[in-house]
Amino acid sequence: MMPPIALPHDAKAGPTKPEVRAVVHSKLALEADDHFAEVGSCTGAITIEAAQRAGRVTALERKPERLETTERNLAANEDAIRADVELRNTEAPAGVPADADALFLGGSRNFEAVLDHAVDTEVDRIVMNVSRLEVAGRATEAFRKRGILEEVVQFQVSHGYELAGATSFDSDNPVYMLVGSATASGEDNDGGSLQ
Repeated sequence: MMPPIALPHDAKAGPTKPEVRAVVHSKLALEADDHFAEVGSCTGAITIEAAQRAGRVTALERKPERLETTERNLAANEDAIRADVELRNTEAPAGVPADADALFLGGSRNFEAVLDHAVDTEVDRIVMNVSRLEVAGRATEAFRKRGILEEVVQFQVSHGYELAGATSFDSDNPVYMLVGSATASGEDNDGGSLQ
């Protein structure tokens, strides 16, 4: 089990919630020799946890102020980082490494071009999180069209709080997670029951 990460610096968009990160990392199944790439690093939460598992990490963020937040949060966790980490201020797909083993898309901007890059470079594990239903539909079709869709997972996390001496729950926004692979072994993937 990895130690919890510190996110002392805010990027206003908020970090991917810890429970969601746990599912992301279980789907990515990062190994010590993997090169992990993240598109849309924002607070750096996914990047930091990936850097505890993978050998190399490349994080892309198009907004300089958010990349600075990634960098500051990464520095706050430097004792737990084992990977070589490179931060790139660019808009994907430019800057996405051609040798990535695993890819996480945290944003929906240019996601089709990023998926094309993932197919061209045969990224083994691809995970994309989406919070808007319409984007989730477009992303599902984009994964399916490229023959890389393995599964779509929808989940919601609720946190308990005290209300009048009892426990009530506050729900986070639902997350739609698309999981796929662009390796040769995944080319015959027809999306199973999702089609």
